[in-house]
Amino acid sequence: MDRLRIRGGNVLRGVVDISGAKNAALPQIAAALLNPNPVELTNLPAVRDVDTMLTLASFHNAEVDKGIGRVVITTKDLSQQETPYDTVRRMRATVLVLAPLLARCGHAKVSLPGGCAIGARPVNMHIHALEMLGAEIALERGTIVASAPNGLRGARVVLPGPSVGATAATMMAGTTAKGETEILNAAREPEIADLAAFLRAMGARIEGEGTHRILVSGDTSWRAARHHCIPDRIEAGTYAVAAAITGGELELLNARLEHLASVVQVLETMGVEVWPSDRGMVVARRGPLTGADVTTEPYPGFPTDLQAQFMALATCAEGASLIRETVFENRFMHLPELCRLGAEIKLQGPSALIRGKTELFGTSVMATDLRASVSLVLAGLAAEGETVVNRIYHLDRGYEQLDDKLRRCGADIERLTA
Repeated sequence: MDRLRIRGGNVLRGVVDISGAKNAALPQIAAALLNPNPVELTNLPAVRDVDTMLTLASFHNAEVDKGIGRVVITTKDLSQQETPYDTVRRMRATVLVLAPLLARCGHAKVSLPGGCAIGARPVNMHIHALEMLGAEIALERGTIVASAPNGLRGARVVLPGPSVGATAATMMAGTTAKGETEILNAAREPEIADLAAFLRAMGARIEGEGTHRILVSGDTSWRAARHHCIPDRIEAGTYAVAAAITGGELELLNARLEHLASVVQVLETMGVEVWPSDRGMVVARRGPLTGADVTTEPYPGFPTDLQAQFMALATCAEGASLIRETVFENRFMHLPELCRLGAEIKLQGPSALIRGKTELFGTSVMATDLRASVSLVLAGLAAEGETVVNRIYHLDRGYEQLDDKLRRCGADIERLTA
C-alpha cells in the first residue's frame, strides 16, 4: 500500500495547475446517462473517483471513450440491471446514477452506498425529492428499488436542506418529467451551476442555478454536446493552504477567485495575501499567521471540504482558533492524527479549539478519508523532520498528482510503494 514521506521545512514557490473539479465531473458523468447521443466532457481530473463513476456508466451499457482529460460517453441503449455494491461502496456519489436511470428507464435498482441508510443523510434527501416527482421507492436488502409506472411528473420539491446531491438528482430527474419542476432550498454550489450548464448544452431548459430556487422544464429533446468542467475550488483552496503553511507563494492556474470568496476572507484574516492573476490567482504569506474562527456552511459559506486543511493551518498560527463543523457530524477524524504531529486541539461537541503556534514534529500518521489525508500532508510540510502518511489511496480519490505538484514547487515529498 502506497505511503507519502515528507521532510518538512521547505518553502513552496511556483505554479500549480488546478485540475477540473471532481465534484462537478461526477454528477455530469451520471447526467450523461440521460442522453442517447454522444456527449464529451473535457477538463476531467485524473482521479480514482472519476474512474469509478466511468466504470459505473460502462456497467449500464454506456460506451466510454476515455482520453487524457476528456471522455466521450454514448448511451444508446441503457442497461437497467442493478448497480453493483462492489462499485458503489467505493464512494457515496455513485447514488447519483439513481435519478438518470429512473428518469430514462422508468425504474432503477441501486445498491446503497457503503455506510448509508435510507434514514441517514444524504440518501434520504434523494429519495424524498424523487418521490415528490412521482417515483415509488422501497429499500430491499440494501438496494434502493425505484419505479415510476406513470412516468415522472413535474412538482414543487422543497428540500429539507441545501443538499448538493439531492439538488443534482432533482435537476436530472426533472429534465424528463412532465411539466415544470421547481426546486426550493436548492444548493448554490458552483458544481450545481456547472451541472445546469451541462444539462442545457444537452438540450435541457433550466434557470435559477446559483440561487435557492431552480426551475427545470421537462420533456427534454436531447442532443449531442460538449462541456468543459470548472476548475476544482477545493483543490485550489488546498494549495492556498500549502502556500500559507510553508510561508511561500504559489500561483494557482485556472483557479476562480469568485468561487473561493469565503476561503479568501479567512486567509486574509490570518495574514495571507491573495490576489487575482491573468492565469488564476496568487497566494502568498510574508509574515506571521494569526488565528481565526471558522464555521463550515453550505455555499457560499466556508466549505466543509476545506475544514481539515484549515485546521492544519491553524496549528501554525499565533493565538487560538475555533473551527465549528455544521455540515457533517463526523468530520473531525483527522484531529487525533494532527495531535500525533504535536498539535494541541480540544474537541468541544461540533467545534474544535486549536491552540496555535505549536511545534509540529514528523511522525507516522494514518489517513482516514480524502480531506483528512491532505490535512496530514499539509501539516507534514510544516513539521520538523520526517512525516509518513499511510493509506494515501484516499488522496488518489480526489487529488490529481498531489505529490508531483507539490514536489515541483519545492516540497521534499516522495511516494513510497510497499
